[in-house]
Amino acid sequence: MASLQPVRGTHDLLPDEMRAHRRVSDIARDAASRYGFDEMATPMFEFSQVFKRTLGDTSDVVTKEMYTFVDKGGDEITLRPENTAGVARSFISEGLAQSVPVKFFYSGPMFRYERPQKGRLRQFHQIGIELIGVDQPQADLEVIACGARVLDDLGVLDTTVLELNTLGDSESRGQYREALVSYFTKYVDALSSDSKERLARNPLRILDSKNERDREIISDAPVFDDYLNQESRNFFTIVRDGLDALEIAYTLNPRLVRGLDYYCHTAFEFTTQALGAQGAVIAGGRYDGLIGMMGGKETPGVGWAGGMERLAMLSDDPSPKPRPVVIVPLGEAASRAGLNLTETLRQGGFRVDMGYSGNLSRRMKRANKLNATATIIIGDEELARDAATVRHMDTGEQEEVPLTSLPDFLAPYR
Repeated sequence: MASLQPVRGTHDLLPDEMRAHRRVSDIARDAASRYGFDEMATPMFEFSQVFKRTLGDTSDVVTKEMYTFVDKGGDEITLRPENTAGVARSFISEGLAQSVPVKFFYSGPMFRYERPQKGRLRQFHQIGIELIGVDQPQADLEVIACGARVLDDLGVLDTTVLELNTLGDSESRGQYREALVSYFTKYVDALSSDSKERLARNPLRILDSKNERDREIISDAPVFDDYLNQESRNFFTIVRDGLDALEIAYTLNPRLVRGLDYYCHTAFEFTTQALGAQGAVIAGGRYDGLIGMMGGKETPGVGWAGGMERLAMLSDDPSPKPRPVVIVPLGEAASRAGLNLTETLRQGGFRVDMGYSGNLSRRMKRANKLNATATIIIGDEELARDAATVRHMDTGEQEEVPLTSLPDFLAPYR
């Protein structure tokens, strides 16, 4: 029988890597809280229609990447490939329309069946925020500023570039769609099969194509800016002026689009060159048509999501492993006393480990391996004096301390 391995595209998060992930989520959670975002969580699976209706029947996610199955009740269920649709479904089903604006932060695993590559797995993890119920461009600014704050707090903002574009309102988008159809129709025979299909159903998604021949054709395609009406231009001007006022640098990218009709106005990505071809670490935009399309009351929204694996790799600065105090009891009576002392110190806020077995030398080697700050040795002689020997591991010095005084004595190691 072959040895068991994790499923391709999945990954065990052992303690060192888990600390790096936790650092990303903790920093993001703290930053989002300062911007007024409250944490929430949606189920890891939804009825498939939640994603099929929102991500589009022609998207790669729906046609190629979703983990979908029929459960024992006969319902078609999908593991969430992203979280904005789930948050929007929650907004509708929980009756939150009367509570707008609502501001949510989330963190958790997502699932896509795609080719694993650096920083991209089939089970991956995202942080994200959604601001629902505000149609003014100030909401876009707040969401982008929060993303920049997260990256800055992670120490990686200077290694990223904020790419910015506008998708305009529905009128502008309709005019641009017609221009794209007219342009790409002239080259239909040279387009990839995927792009030919998108031409009929969702021509903006051709602009996302990675096919080399498609990219050559796209290079001369019309740009959105030529089809924006004045209202859309005014909206984008406020966003740009606000970013300038906040001193958040950005680069205009007219090819940055979102292919689905419920996206509008601001689209943005924080990208990096440090992680290979897939450069986006945070991506987001405005989606005013999403909740209405899902059957709720027409409600504006804007948000972003960031890949925790990629952010952890980019920051490359995991929190150091906490250093414990290690209890080394020698003898049966000392083991009972050590158990009580361990619990007392843990209740007092200390990280405590136990030297379980072996002679003193073996247990001290384990304490060194754990990078202990101090080792508390309890033997029969120490117990007779209601004391313990404390060895300071960084200096090698040791001293005898009354058991009742240990919590105060060890306070620097808490």
